[in-house]
Amino acid sequence: MSASLPLAPSGPRIDRLPKSTFRQHIAERLRAAILAGELGPGAPLVETTLAAQFAVSRGPLREAMRELIEEGLLVTVPYTGTHVISLSVNDIHEIYSMRIVLERFAFEQAWDRRDAQFRRELQRRMAVLTAAIDAGDDRASIQAELDLHGLVYEASGHRLLQRSWFGLRGRLQLYWAAHHRAHATRGPRRDAHDSYVQAALGQSLSAMLDEITNHMGRGAERTEAFVRFANPFDFPTTTTGALT
Repeated sequence: MSASLPLAPSGPRIDRLPKSTFRQHIAERLRAAILAGELGPGAPLVETTLAAQFAVSRGPLREAMRELIEEGLLVTVPYTGTHVISLSVNDIHEIYSMRIVLERFAFEQAWDRRDAQFRRELQRRMAVLTAAIDAGDDRASIQAELDLHGLVYEASGHRLLQRSWFGLRGRLQLYWAAHHRAHATRGPRRDAHDSYVQAALGQSLSAMLDEITNHMGRGAERTEAFVRFANPFDFPTTTTGALT
């Protein structure tokens, strides 16, 4: 079976858009389909089908797909095409072990840069995350959690570090979305980041580094246990219906 989002006569009609918004619109719709599980891990993306569905040429479609490749949601394999990424238990282990190293390094770089603006922005992002969780908005909570963790990378002033973090974001989005669907949750626990934010606003770098290790370690344990038990990255591919 193919999960390439075939045209469905009974599906919603996708109106033509101004050319300037083609790429953004396509990228957003594909991203939403991936995170919602409409395009499962490993699902192929067929350009001819998608171009017809969006009523666009392949140019803006390829630009949108390239954007999602850079985000880590899609991967292109020579001679086989472009697919939604698949994550194994080993991939999860590597992601979390890398996150610990990167985030500890980010705080080491940013620690003396934590001015009043940093503190206000951290608290604002925490409030956004809490509001998304309270509203039961899964997609918004995933984005807000990534934005919360992303602040220290932005404050680090380290461009290579920022690019490394950006490369992990898409994979984290995909995992969290699958994890939340499987558990019928709408984001992380409401108090899951309280100690993280408290340490980030505190005066002890060593306490912050310990909190990162513990915070990420708890996430890695839950993630690996879940993947081993439920194997969420082998969801059946979706073949019925167009993008909604």
